[in-house]
Parts: sequence; structure tokens; C-alpha cells
Amino acid sequence: MHKTTVTVATVAAEAGVSTATVSRVLTGSKSVSAQTSARVLAAAEKLRYSGNSIAKALRQNSTGNIGMLVPSISNPFFTSLVEQVEHHLAQAGLNLFLCDSRNLVATEETRLRSLTQGSVDGILVSPVDENRSAAALQRASDIVPIVQIDRRVGAVDTDWVGLDDAHAMRLIAQHLADRGVRTVAFVTSIMGSSSALDRLQSARSSCAELGIAMPDDLVLDGDFSLEWGATAADGLLDSGRDLPDAIICSDDLIALGLSGRLAERGIRVPDDVRVTGFDDIEYASLNVPSLTTLRQPLTQIAAEAVRLLQENIQSADRAKTQLALRGELVVRKSTTRYGD
Repeated sequence: MHKTTVTVATVAAEAGVSTATVSRVLTGSKSVSAQTSARVLAAAEKLRYSGNSIAKALRQNSTGNIGMLVPSISNPFFTSLVEQVEHHLAQAGLNLFLCDSRNLVATEETRLRSLTQGSVDGILVSPVDENRSAAALQRASDIVPIVQIDRRVGAVDTDWVGLDDAHAMRLIAQHLADRGVRTVAFVTSIMGSSSALDRLQSARSSCAELGIAMPDDLVLDGDFSLEWGATAADGLLDSGRDLPDAIICSDDLIALGLSGRLAERGIRVPDDVRVTGFDDIEYASLNVPSLTTLRQPLTQIAAEAVRLLQENIQSADRAKTQLALRGELVVRKSTTRYGD
């Protein structure tokens, strides 16, 4: 006779609570009410659930450590974000355990598994892929509190803090429209990143509303790197078609690589084509010409992420929050011609 496997999810369904609540009750967390704890324990006893090896290995007391997992620490955006998070954790008397998933879902899964073995009280994570990261992220959130930061997996019910990409792209599109732009190319790195996908969708809708054409063959997909920006510039110049009025890049690394290659090939920015970036990394203001870009509110994002994670650690049953913060358009010389 086939024996049905009883899991945390089974106990959660029986008790009418989340899997995270079950995990916290079974590992001795004090953040769950006595009434809820009693209901979970009764369900576990009824189903004869004894817990798994991971749950048993979890520490009973607070470690004072917070894990953070980002797709690429070499990307200046994530370097700055980590710096802000570490600052706010230090103010709260907490330590940061930093991991780099190297833009690999398999590495991300390994890092999450390691962090959930009891070394941290909670995790801040920017997922590699909106879909392929879901399984590992769900398993981790069943064990420890998690807040997604910047990128997200919508299918996993956790707190999230990041940028209001729709508002950001509207600012960029309006800025270009005000300068007479009527055609744009969009250079990005979709590759499963929720933020890049949101930016593309928002750019399309904002440009359409403002009468700016963004043809499908002028949406170029690669990765978040200087090299991809340069390759995209070559592709536009070698296509045999006229350059668009402007090129919108979904991050500053792409924009810097692209504008550098345009200069090498004799294309003047902004005289021949306007270029915008995204994130306002340190090098954006130092580029020649200096880069018009969207500044992310990193201090606020980090502060809210730390706050939500602390609340999640203290109370397992609180409602989850999705918090989109607005950025600021920083206008520099890459979009400003003489007379604008």
C-alpha cells in the first residue's frame, strides 16, 4: 500500500496557516501566538509529522545574522545596494552574511540551502530568474523569513521592496518626448529578470502613449555588461538602418559600453543620438558625455527591506508587503543638446 508523504505544506493545509508559520512553530520560534502554535502542533500530531532534517538543524535562538544573496556582486548597482543594506543592519546590531549567485540558478539554490541551515535569522534575496528561481526560493521561505529586494519571484509569497519601474520608465520616456524624440531603441538584458521585464513592458507602454515608436527589431537583449552595450551599438550601426532618435538602456553598464562604442565609431552623443541609462552608478556622472539616468532610491530600498525582514522575523503571521519606491531622473549631457 502506498504511504502518503507528510510535508510542512501538508501540516500547513491542515492547520490553515502558511508553511513559514509551521516551520517556525516546529523549530521553537517565539514569534508565533500560543493559539496558532497549538493549532499547528495539533495538526502535526494528527498527521504524525515529525519534521525534516533541515527543520531539526535550525537554531532555536536568534543568531543576529542576516543573509543576503545577489545575482552579481561585481555589478556596481548591487555593490551599492549591499553597502546600504549592511549600513542599516549594523544600525540594528545585525551582521551581514553576503553570497553571490553569479547569475546562476543552480548556484543560487546552493547558497539558499546553505543559508537556511541555521546560520541566519532571515534572508534578503534578489532572485536570478523570475520563474526558475521559484522552487528554491519557496523552499527557503518555508524555513526562514525572506524579503525579496530589487528583483522578485511573484509566485512566492514574501515581502518585496524595489523600484517603481513603471514610474521610472515614464520619467525617461517623457524626458525624451519633451526633446522631440520620436523613435527609440531599447537595449536590455531580460533573461528572466523581473525588473528588466518590467522595464521593457513599461517602456513600451510609456512610449506608445507619448507617440514614440519602439519597433520590436530595435529591442536588443543581452546581459548587464559593458561588453553587451558595445555589441549592441555595433548591431545598431551595422544593421543598415538609420539610427533611432534615442537609445534607452535598462542599466548604466549597458549605456556606458554602448556610448563608448558609438564614440569609437564616430557617432556623437547626444548630437547624433541621445542615450539614457538606469541606476545612476558612480561612473555615470564621470562618463563623457555624462549619462542621463534614473537614480534608484537605494537608501530607502535598503532601509525598508531591513525593516520588513525584522518584522517578519518577529511575527510570522503578518501580512506580506509589496513596496515599490519611486526613483529620480538625473538629466545630464547624454540627452541634452545645445538649445534644449
